[in-house]
Amino acid sequence: MIFASVDIGSNAGRLLISHVFEKNNQIFASKIALVRVPLRLGIEVFENGFISEEKIDMLIKTFKAYELIREIYKPVDFIACATAALREASNRDEVLKLIKKETGVDLKVIDGLEEAEIVSHANNIYINRKYEHTMYVDVGGGSTEISYFKKDKFIASDSFQIGTIKYLFDHVYAADWDKLKNWLQTIRNPKDKVNCICSGGNISKLTSLFGEKDNTITRSQIKYAVGELEKHSYEERIEHFTLRPDRADVIIPAAKIFNNIMKWGNIDYLIAPQIGLVDGLAIELYKKWKLSDPNS
Repeated sequence: MIFASVDIGSNAGRLLISHVFEKNNQIFASKIALVRVPLRLGIEVFENGFISEEKIDMLIKTFKAYELIREIYKPVDFIACATAALREASNRDEVLKLIKKETGVDLKVIDGLEEAEIVSHANNIYINRKYEHTMYVDVGGGSTEISYFKKDKFIASDSFQIGTIKYLFDHVYAADWDKLKNWLQTIRNPKDKVNCICSGGNISKLTSLFGEKDNTITRSQIKYAVGELEKHSYEERIEHFTLRPDRADVIIPAAKIFNNIMKWGNIDYLIAPQIGLVDGLAIELYKKWKLSDPNS
């Protein structure tokens, strides 16, 4: 079955067209097409508190472009969600109404805990879990979501006001770091080894640049990445590491956030299977379709 899902994040908007299927009682989302638009809503919201008319116009044009792509693939169902930037925008309701009026899309703003839960369902590729304890970590532009499982049984999740764009503008505060540190150090026995599965473009890029060929990256490699990236200016990072402009400025904050998570969580290495919120949303659509179809 083909489904379409949209994630309007703090750094970019993503449309995923995916084939969702079941195998061995697990649901998988296989990518057919992924369209990313560098909206960068968080830069405005975390600095000024609202989304400008220019960015609203970009959002509307983005959804109109996504609609044309959906018409080609004809998905069974479609969902669009927004995260931290729209959650915190003072003119959120106005933006949502305009998008609905101009495009017909009901953009749903989800909270951090819901985001963490959805991302943890995005098992769209086989992941070799060495240990019985597993964490799912999603570091976005405006927040970080973490879910913790033991033997595939959900234990806890939380959302932290720590994101790459907020870090860039010095809007991550000591209390935010303390909350993350305390949660990581109390959620499990630190002696227990844990699989740490991470989503998002930054960890995928960090792993491809500095990690292993099996999509893993160790803490020493993360620390090395920070040092190497900081040696170069913004312009040099774009050229030397072939980074997109909207990745080159946030990749260092991302590496530092992941480094702290590994340090405080006693995590040896991270797994970056290139999954994200859009994958989890596609799986949620499939579950909804299955419940509604008596012949499924």
